[in-house]
Amino acid sequence: MTIRIGYFPQNNTLWVLRHLGILERTLPDLEWVDLRTLDNPRVDPTAGLPSGHGDHLFDGGYDVIGTGSTPPVTAQAKGHDVVYLAVSGPRVENGRLVVHADSDIHEPADLRGKRVALGHGSWQTTLLLLALEKAGLGWGDIVPVDAYADAAQRFLARDVDAWVGSYPFLTRVEQQAQLREVIPTDGLFSHRSLWFTGRAFATEHRAEVAAIVAALQAADEWTRDHPAEAAALFAADDGRPAAEWEHALRTRPWGLLPVEADFVAEQQHAADLFFANGLIRQRIRVADAVLPEIGDVVRAAANR
Repeated sequence: MTIRIGYFPQNNTLWVLRHLGILERTLPDLEWVDLRTLDNPRVDPTAGLPSGHGDHLFDGGYDVIGTGSTPPVTAQAKGHDVVYLAVSGPRVENGRLVVHADSDIHEPADLRGKRVALGHGSWQTTLLLLALEKAGLGWGDIVPVDAYADAAQRFLARDVDAWVGSYPFLTRVEQQAQLREVIPTDGLFSHRSLWFTGRAFATEHRAEVAAIVAALQAADEWTRDHPAEAAALFAADDGRPAAEWEHALRTRPWGLLPVEADFVAEQQHAADLFFANGLIRQRIRVADAVLPEIGDVVRAAANR
């Protein structure tokens, strides 16, 4: 059986693993699928969330995928029977909502009616919703601009009023403009990487799951110990200076963690907000996507 792993640079662990060849030692019949080659239709950011990352687990695209926190919630809301494999530590240093220093936006409440650029359907949607909730606002109170590929350029051109940015993309903007932070990630949202699959794969391919988790852990350990070499793998893909990637990689946590109650609660809160704001069409129970025995596999990989 060919095992298909979806990957893209935004999940740093999978990107590194794809280039190291570690997993091929235990799963020789392996196919790597670049998510950027698959169809992931965008949606109206005022009315829904894109679902391609979850859909492709069930349409033959791949068997395992790693993303940020939002896609598995979207997948569950579409009725997909997903299972979490593992999560990273909190990545609160990785991104924040910024404005130009001369902006009249000083706090989340000032975002009412403003154009906010973000990678819609990613962790950035979750962060923004959580901040709006604390300010007594909802999704309908802002103008979300789905601008993942060119968000930095649009922000610098002042085509948008605010931007939920992340590193390394923020680095260059910080060098070109005076910025002010309006919404930090720390204190609002743990912003973890995570990996998930379908229930059938999780329950019927336990040995393969264990091999994948162990390889992900090994890739993280390698990145932690070789940040400059890892940065070169990303820079070769997008042409960004390796130093920008190295800065980003050095500040991130490395190592897989099992899914615990605090993460489930955070995901549930986000899912409830998505539903309340009309971004998903049905309520979900995040705990339904957690298998305790998978947590044991993650702990074993971390302690090997």
